[in-house]
Amino acid sequence: MEGEDLASIKGTVPETETKQIARLAAQAVSLARDGLLIHLRFLDRALAQLQPEERWGLDGLATDGARLYYDPLYVLRLYKASPKALSRVCLHSLLHCVFGHIYGYDRLDQEVWDLAVDIAVEAVIVELELDAVRLDTDPELPGKLKVLRQDAGGLTADKLYRYFRQNRLPERTLADYRRSFTRDVHFYWKTAERLEMTEEDWQQISRRIRAELKSFTDARGVGAALKESLEDSTKERYDYHAILRRFMVMGEQMGVNEDEYDYIYYTYGLSNYGNLPLVEPLEYREEKRVKEFVIAIDTSASCSGAIVKAFLRRTFEMLMEAENFFQKINIHILQCDSAIRSDVKISAKGELDAYLDDLHIRGFGGTDFRPVFAYVEELQEQGEFENLKGLIYFTDGFGIYPAAKPPYDVIFAFLNEDDTRGPVPSWSMKVVLEEETLEEEALEEEALEEKASEIKRVLPAET
Repeated sequence: MEGEDLASIKGTVPETETKQIARLAAQAVSLARDGLLIHLRFLDRALAQLQPEERWGLDGLATDGARLYYDPLYVLRLYKASPKALSRVCLHSLLHCVFGHIYGYDRLDQEVWDLAVDIAVEAVIVELELDAVRLDTDPELPGKLKVLRQDAGGLTADKLYRYFRQNRLPERTLADYRRSFTRDVHFYWKTAERLEMTEEDWQQISRRIRAELKSFTDARGVGAALKESLEDSTKERYDYHAILRRFMVMGEQMGVNEDEYDYIYYTYGLSNYGNLPLVEPLEYREEKRVKEFVIAIDTSASCSGAIVKAFLRRTFEMLMEAENFFQKINIHILQCDSAIRSDVKISAKGELDAYLDDLHIRGFGGTDFRPVFAYVEELQEQGEFENLKGLIYFTDGFGIYPAAKPPYDVIFAFLNEDDTRGPVPSWSMKVVLEEETLEEEALEEEALEEKASEIKRVLPAET
């Protein structure tokens, strides 16, 4: 209904009455916000950032990260039923911003994301046990949240989203979850390019809240779900693409070098001496491109074949963007656990697809990183590499790291954050990949392979 003509929304309500409705609704929203500020002082900056704005016909509350939109008629109906219910919705929408739920909406399965983020926010509110936002239905929620925490491994939006994507729950169960946890409207999240508050703006606010939260939670003895969601929203984001650029090396590439000669002399010769340029362009140019590096795949049980394929495809797609590869390349893909299980050399771009089509994971033993570095050192001594720039080690991180720094860059790529995992060596780089994206790609890969196998089974033998 958002965007309809105001007169059609208000119908035949006299103008004086609509002004009174708007005034009373604004007061109700202000009271709700003030109440939240009194009880949750650590949200002061966040509340100040989210300015209320009436939006007739919205039939709910919504946010775009800069404003809290509300329908005056909806607000008064809700406030009349329960002032606490209005405060609850205001807090619910605010926490969506604090946790960064409103960003990246267009890249997600929106129906699943809506449910995941609503549950994540309500889990935080229920745990706060704040009387100012407590509803009569709240006693029903802890049991549902307990089951979801066990099944999804946590109550952050990312974990819930991944759980709902990987598990097809009965529609009756999903409908029950929506009735229990949905509070606001996510309409404005679809216009990400027009959001005034950036994701980084809200991350800065979230970091401040996280820093100020300790005294509040120590006093009340609550806040585990809030801390969990704040940690998830403020965790370091790694630019895997930017890190891979470290592996590019200078080298000669065939092609006209437009920077190495003067066009004035060149065109002068053409105009005065026929087809004889005074300066002939060089037939090569030096560019930063990827020529040789090593990818080590930890084949312990935590790294499935589908995930490995998705990781390799993602890595090569990034490196091949903007012609980052030389025509001739030297890339070794190692499978390893506590020893080297296989070494496949890729010399041309097309060989990767053939390798992935016939990929078989070998190993599944314990993890020891040292054999890989020792093996690469042997390859260098044998003259296998001219100028090895780097090594990417895709692993769960539970293993023995080498003590000494090798003469090339090293990236340890992890599928997810894990507090029980020890730190990487100071001389290496760490990147945490987007687990849900890789898993989604892996599921698509498995589905394609299953379809291909089915086609082969039904085709006649002579085909």
